[in-house]
Amino acid sequence: MNLDLTEEQKLIQQTARDFARSELEPLAARLDREEGRPAFLANLAKLARLGFMGLNVRSAYGGSEAGAVAFSLAITELARACASTAVTVSVNNMVCEVIQAVGSEQQKETFIPRICSGEYAAGSFALTESGAGSDPAGMITSAVHDNGQWVLNGAKLFISSAPYAGIFVVWAVTDREAPKGKGISCFLVEQGTEGLVIGKKEEKTGQHASATNEVIFDNCRIPEWALLGKLNDGYRIAVGELAGGRIGIGSLALGIGLAAMDFATRYSTERVQFGERISNFQAIQWMIADAYTELEAARLLLMNAAFRKESGKSFVKEASMAKLFATEAANRACYQAVQMLGGYGYTRDYPVERYARDVRVTTIYEGTSEIQRLIIAREILKSFA
Repeated sequence: MNLDLTEEQKLIQQTARDFARSELEPLAARLDREEGRPAFLANLAKLARLGFMGLNVRSAYGGSEAGAVAFSLAITELARACASTAVTVSVNNMVCEVIQAVGSEQQKETFIPRICSGEYAAGSFALTESGAGSDPAGMITSAVHDNGQWVLNGAKLFISSAPYAGIFVVWAVTDREAPKGKGISCFLVEQGTEGLVIGKKEEKTGQHASATNEVIFDNCRIPEWALLGKLNDGYRIAVGELAGGRIGIGSLALGIGLAAMDFATRYSTERVQFGERISNFQAIQWMIADAYTELEAARLLLMNAAFRKESGKSFVKEASMAKLFATEAANRACYQAVQMLGGYGYTRDYPVERYARDVRVTTIYEGTSEIQRLIIAREILKSFA
């Protein structure tokens, strides 16, 4: 098995690393204080110009055609500096991919280039509801066909990038008589459409620059052609596309975990206690060894899932395994980093405190760790049936 990266993948990884160090890292602490939104959006536009908003999208629609492995590498490097930017780039890529996968030619030509070029700062998935989180089939937002249009009513929760997204991929019930999960459809709704209201902003533990809001649909009328994919096929679309998103979130977590351990390890070679650098103590060395071993295992799981996706093979189980392990390993790494810095790790004078807050949500969004275990078990048991 050849684990070497191609020259193109190395170039994308290095470009992402350089951009993260020069543009994202100096801004990250300000963004964590919820300052500098214009600079955050400006960096998204720069990343679009570099081709990072459509890494696995065909060039005909403005994408880079670099593939899923390059996508994973890029998200990891961006997350080392700014998790909020990395999650926005990840979601943007997945919005482009779902439109490319099931959209009409009109939808592809209209919306994908606007995200890839940066004309739209972001795209958003509007799936989660207050009563339909891990169980999206329980959603109640509805879409009714009326006089050649669709009319949406309902509310979505925890929607990333909502205030500055140019396009929303929205799931709604279109057949209330169908069995649970069978009567859901998917729609494209542009920002500024009458009846689309950006609601309450969530006050989050971390990833402060990435806006998270409620989105309300109040008799929101959209054209008939805004239906994405087939009628009543939305649940299958959601399940399929979330698998790709899990590679993105796992890669993001890996980047945060590496950033935390790199900082803490460097600190341990400088901090002196009992007349010695603390890196000489076995307790610290074992923290370093365990964390980096787990993060390397996470990287290999992510590369395997991304490679299978890029090769057109089934990757649902592998993506869930990678997301589960990477996010939990990164959480452990970030808390180890705080521990290595001692009291300083609990202050905002050092970035590990921010890394620990930013990484926490990675075991929750794009499917909790508990949901990943259900998916993994289901896929394994299928092979024994």
